[in-house]
Amino acid sequence: MDWRLTEEQSILQKAARDFISDKKFTEFAREMEEDERGDSPQVWKEMAEMGWLGIVFPERYGGSEMNFLDLAVLLSEMGYFCFPGPFFSTVVPGGLTLLEAGSDKQLDKILPDFINGKHLITLAWLEEDGTYNPDGIRLKASAKGDGYLLSGIKLFVPDAHVSNTIICPARTGDRPEDITMFMVDSKRQGLSVNPLETITGDKQSEVIFENVEVDKNDILGKQGEAWPVLKKVLRMSAVAKSAEMSGGARKVMETTVTYVTDREQFGRPVGSFQAIQNHCSNMLTYADTINFMAFQAAWRISEGFPFQIEASMCKAWTSESYRKLVALAHQCIGGMGFMEEYDLQLYFKRAKTAELMFGDADFHRELLASEIGL
Repeated sequence: MDWRLTEEQSILQKAARDFISDKKFTEFAREMEEDERGDSPQVWKEMAEMGWLGIVFPERYGGSEMNFLDLAVLLSEMGYFCFPGPFFSTVVPGGLTLLEAGSDKQLDKILPDFINGKHLITLAWLEEDGTYNPDGIRLKASAKGDGYLLSGIKLFVPDAHVSNTIICPARTGDRPEDITMFMVDSKRQGLSVNPLETITGDKQSEVIFENVEVDKNDILGKQGEAWPVLKKVLRMSAVAKSAEMSGGARKVMETTVTYVTDREQFGRPVGSFQAIQNHCSNMLTYADTINFMAFQAAWRISEGFPFQIEASMCKAWTSESYRKLVALAHQCIGGMGFMEEYDLQLYFKRAKTAELMFGDADFHRELLASEIGL
């Protein structure tokens, strides 16, 4: 793989950095933590105008038809700046699920408004036991005439409070794999969205389905065959989240090196002490391997190669390495790094949240063991 960015990717990276920098990103991140929406409609509109929402979607719907590696470049910059909002949930698990499973009629109906920023989508997959396996899906879809009634609870649904459509897998049979995907209007009778308190201030919700009525036109993909699609999208989302973490790791590394170079103790820079040098060396190792593994997996997705093993290796490594990197940054900077006024705490909280999203290190190690026949 050629690790250098293409000219188009370099332009995208610079545009993203310039755009987010103009928003005074740490102030914006803190403001959105306290905001009920967690999102600025004006910023969302500007992102849509720049084509970010349609970055990996076909041109015939108004998208840019770029590839997954291009998306990884953009997400890395967002991670670098702790950029808040529903971009990730809408474009990655939400949008990619629609793209993978949607019929031409469904795509024609939703994607143009989606790409223009007028229609937000989220994916609700986690339930009470918190697993990423098909037997963890217990939302029940009971047949009623030509449609179904959905009953159950989805947890930790990202940005459900601002989404127009909630894509939810539900059980339509007795076998673990008997899963069907439904597109549910967030205003549908019987559906309620309850915000959850999180350490990062990101907007996750409990979504309760009380006999929510859907019809056959709301089925996304084929009935009873949703699990392979969901499995693929969750692996792709794990890679995308790793790309986002790679940007955060880079920023934490830069912040720490600047601090230990400028900060003096006992008449010499803190960075001249061997223990600090060891910490920074380990941080560099973590940051570089996170970047290499995330972008290699993203490249395989872009090229249409099998990526399941690389996705799990990437997420298993990145989940732990990013958290360890931020912990080492705290060792170098000290107690000040935990203060709300200092930016490092923003990355610490996001590292812990990202570690658990789309499967933690233990989950992906189990997948890897299964892939090699153990």
